[in-house]
Amino acid sequence: MGLKNLIQLKPKEVILEVDEDEVSEESRKRTYHETGFRDSSRNMGHAQTLSVCLAAIYAKFENEEKELKHKQEELKSPYSEEQLGKESEIKGFQVAIDNANEVIKQKEERNEKIKESIKELRFEITDLPHNPTAYGVDAKKGASSKFWIGLIVLIPLTVYLFMFYASVVYSAMEKEFTYDDQRWYVPDAILKGWEDGFQAFTTIVFAPFIFIGLGYLIHMFYQKKKITSYIKLSGIVLLTLLFDILLAFFVEKKLWELNVTDENARYGFNEAIQSQEFWLIIFLGFIAYLIWGFIFDFVMEEHKEKDKIKNAIRKRQEQIVIHKEQIKEIVTDVDEQKDLIRTIKEQIAKVKGRIEELQRIIDGTIIPTKEYNLYASEYMQGWLTFMNEKMTIAQNERSRRIDDCFEIYNMHINKMGVRDDYQNTVFSKTL
Repeated sequence: MGLKNLIQLKPKEVILEVDEDEVSEESRKRTYHETGFRDSSRNMGHAQTLSVCLAAIYAKFENEEKELKHKQEELKSPYSEEQLGKESEIKGFQVAIDNANEVIKQKEERNEKIKESIKELRFEITDLPHNPTAYGVDAKKGASSKFWIGLIVLIPLTVYLFMFYASVVYSAMEKEFTYDDQRWYVPDAILKGWEDGFQAFTTIVFAPFIFIGLGYLIHMFYQKKKITSYIKLSGIVLLTLLFDILLAFFVEKKLWELNVTDENARYGFNEAIQSQEFWLIIFLGFIAYLIWGFIFDFVMEEHKEKDKIKNAIRKRQEQIVIHKEQIKEIVTDVDEQKDLIRTIKEQIAKVKGRIEELQRIIDGTIIPTKEYNLYASEYMQGWLTFMNEKMTIAQNERSRRIDDCFEIYNMHINKMGVRDDYQNTVFSKTL
């Protein structure tokens, strides 16, 4: 509502002193009204002096509010409560920081333990082939070197067995001996078998695998270490020997038939065992077969020992991979905790800034702008009452001076932070 409508005459009364115990709104309003009337009369209502007078009035109001201690305490109470709440909030933040630091400490300690575990695992991987039993691995020391030595011997021996039995089978089943060619060992038996047809070729190629398979059975039965396995092993060896005897017999029979002069003579085992080549074929095949079988068994056993060490190393390598993933997770968790701490510290800084702001409000004087607007308007009414009733000047001049005074008054009200839409706004000059 406009101040022009508030202008009214008020009788002169003695200015009352403000007392904290007996002060009342009506007496204060009357005091400000009379002060405005008196100041206007002293300055003949000049707008130039109104600004100074309003500043003095504000200072007077501020001093009065400062003296009203109970009222100041009441006005400052929300700020004090907010300050206590903010201080409690900081304590909560500090607890959160302490908890985050504890989590970081635990994570970093765990991280160090995992790194130590990785170092130990890497050392075990290096030392395990040389000292497997120290790490609970039931494997022979140096199994890897024995394995490779056995494998180096086994490979050429396998080639020999293949070529030998291919030649003997070809000589026993396909070859036609002549006076010019009485050799039972045929290095190019496979090529000759191919020339004789597919059936001859497949027989010559696959027949050596019978002996290689029998040699594999030596390993299979020998590794079980049971009586029945040994019986089966003996049977396999005898079967192989019988097979070699039959091959040698048929080869020698073909050679005998080529050279025999008596048409009524018959070739039997009595004649075969008297031939040196008969025994040579048996021993070159059978002895090599036995050697191959036992070396193969040895290589497989060493490979098993090697696999034990290899599996133990692989498990440790897998553990290292798992540990590295754990380290990544821990580092991520630690970074998250550090980010949380930084965020909390930023919040603490903001809260501390608010606490300092609240402390400045509490230490200062809170001016209730709604009340000041009331008393300032009373002062202005007194000022304008003198101008309307006591000043003998032309009406146009009076209206102009009153308009100037209103302009100065509105500027002062805006400067003091008085707003109609914030009835409970408070102001402290110490902010």
